[in-house]
Amino acid sequence: MMAAVRLTRRTAVAACCAACWVAPAAAGQQRMPLRLGLTPVFLDNQVAFLHDWRAYLGVKLRRPLEFVQRGSYREVVGLLRQGQLDLAWLCGYPYVRNEAALQLLAMPLYLGQPLYQSYLVVPATDRHTTTLLDLRGTVFAYSDPDSNSGHLFPLYSLLKVREAPAGFFARTFFTWGHRKVVEAVSVGLARGGAVDGYVWDTLALRHPALTARTRIVERSPPFGFPPFVARGSLPRAEVDAVRQVLVGMSNDAEGSRLLDQLNLDGFVPGRADLFDRVRAMAKLVDGT
Repeated sequence: MMAAVRLTRRTAVAACCAACWVAPAAAGQQRMPLRLGLTPVFLDNQVAFLHDWRAYLGVKLRRPLEFVQRGSYREVVGLLRQGQLDLAWLCGYPYVRNEAALQLLAMPLYLGQPLYQSYLVVPATDRHTTTLLDLRGTVFAYSDPDSNSGHLFPLYSLLKVREAPAGFFARTFFTWGHRKVVEAVSVGLARGGAVDGYVWDTLALRHPALTARTRIVERSPPFGFPPFVARGSLPRAEVDAVRQVLVGMSNDAEGSRLLDQLNLDGFVPGRADLFDRVRAMAKLVDGT
């Protein structure tokens, strides 16, 4: 009888310990954070803003969210394809090159449309340059090898007029950030640079002394705004939930405040057709 009692107690204690062990693991699985990749090509490292945005998205999604910052689009895409990121804010160029492995989630609205442009900028003291072709033999600044506005478009523009990009400039370099392109041009490290027009416009609002030292020479046709994407294996329900939260940001006070800091009007569901022009440019440039 005593042996039976001991066995029962031992079994009960073991069962209790097992329950205590399993429950936290299950809870941890339920609260695994969504991982969202960002690069400095698009956003500066605004620590306070990113903290507030992460908290807002986490509350709306009812689960933790982590921002994972990397130095280039290529690194972010690699992590998405390996399943080490769930979401990312990409550029149109890496999106169209990897769209078979990605899900288009949402696009920002800027000036009422999900579109933006590439700007060709030169130092404000340069009053002679009128086109990209005037910069032959000079030093030129790009943002990121996989940036549409900061690399693909100027390469495409040269190829369209039968100029070989590799020999057109005396020297080129990557700054790994659109703001850094503006800074390089403003201090004369480069005679010209290709920059995201939305970023230049936003800098003109927030840091007018910086953009005043540059001059816009050319503006590109409109392109689909850099999109939010999800890895291809992320469940549709989770993709839809994130899309709903982004699209709904303009409907509440905190979301509107964050959008104002981003200089955006809101978000809309992604439209793949808005990247047709980027696809056409990528076909020409990647085929050379």
